[in-house]
Amino acid sequence: MSDQDTATPDFDRKMLEALVCPVTKGRLSYDAKRQELISKAAHLAFPIRDGIPIMLVDQARDVD
Repeated sequence: MSDQDTATPDFDRKMLEALVCPVTKGRLSYDAKRQELISKAAHLAFPIRDGIPIMLVDQARDVD
């Protein structure tokens, strides 16, 4: 299991299973180090602040 797949107390693993990318409706992966949800299909990273994922496109950062 990689660091990106390891849940921390700041984020509920069950929430990850329920959330999808707001752009593509595809699966998200969790980056514990950066506290982000990554949409590989949309090339976006959505921040997690105080344990709450911010699923707004204008708050996401572009990823390669």
